[in-house]
Amino acid sequence: MDFSLTEEQMMLQRSARRMVQEEIMPILQANDPDRPLPKPAMLQVYAIFAREGLTAPRLPVEAGGSGMKMLDYGLVFEQLPPALAISLLSHECTIARIYADSSEAQRARFLPELIAGRKICCTGTTEPDTGSDPRGVRTRLTETADGLVIDGRKMWITNGTVSDVMIATCSAGQGPRGNIMRRVVVEREVSPYEAREIATLGLRQGHLSEILFNECRVPKANALGESGDAARILTLTWNGNRPLVGLAAVNLGQKALDAAIEYSKVRTQFGGPIGAKQLIQERIADIAADVMASRLLCYYALDTIDKGGRANGTSAMAKRFATSACERAVSLAMHVHGAMGISREAGLEQLYRDVRMLPIPDGTNEVLTLITGRDLTGLDAIRA
Repeated sequence: MDFSLTEEQMMLQRSARRMVQEEIMPILQANDPDRPLPKPAMLQVYAIFAREGLTAPRLPVEAGGSGMKMLDYGLVFEQLPPALAISLLSHECTIARIYADSSEAQRARFLPELIAGRKICCTGTTEPDTGSDPRGVRTRLTETADGLVIDGRKMWITNGTVSDVMIATCSAGQGPRGNIMRRVVVEREVSPYEAREIATLGLRQGHLSEILFNECRVPKANALGESGDAARILTLTWNGNRPLVGLAAVNLGQKALDAAIEYSKVRTQFGGPIGAKQLIQERIADIAADVMASRLLCYYALDTIDKGGRANGTSAMAKRFATSACERAVSLAMHVHGAMGISREAGLEQLYRDVRMLPIPDGTNEVLTLITGRDLTGLDAIRA
């Protein structure tokens, strides 16, 4: 067991940090921090992601991807600004789902522009009444003589308003085991759908959307996979997504730790820097422990996937722990800053708003608790 990164992995981290500092942050800083990035700015970002092989890290090289190990991808992902990291996750995960669930002809049609970053994609599964249980989707898929028709509504869809392509998870009726789930690629130019931005607490430069399908007509050739296999594909990709979301929280927790350490050295009270006071050192030590434990647990979950191990419970545990621990870490850093901690000037309030967003995507912490519990006990509390 080796907890040290290889020289190649450390170079990967350094390269990612440099890319963020020199190329991505100027794009974010040139735009309103409280409004979603305009589509042209998003395409600038995606051109950078594509150049670095981040638009299809899970695909093999022969399929146009970069064939990255999940751990190596996580090392890069941790460095990305979380609003863009979550956008990238939606995009590249949709690409992975199309690849896993499509024919060669479909891959040739859909993937090149998405991998090149010239088009942005997303997955639409969650609905107003359906979140953690995707088998409860009500968006209807009807087959007609000349194609497919989609009717329904999707909620909380990352990238929805800037998307050119989306996978819609639909119900094709009832079967022996309940809802028959189908997945369909919807190309916005061919099959227009309405997308509305949802105002949120944090990650405000990202895009979280409501999607409306009103007799949306889609070619039959856009249907993916076999009828009823959508839940399996969703689960496989969720296992990789969850520790990545945890690492987005680690990014914010690390920023809070760095800020707390720096402030503790320059802020003076009672005749000296507050960093020399015992309770401040306790808070900083607790922040550091939360961030380090979160990082290592997420790395472990990704490494488990790379080694072909069972990752359902481990991935759920990693995201649940990291998002909770790093939310606590940011809050503690605000305490270290005192009154400055609640000012916009210090930037911690943005970290706090952003980190609070992360327990929601790819499984709420309540559901992740039950997934981990099921993995440990073999007993299903979700469908008992």
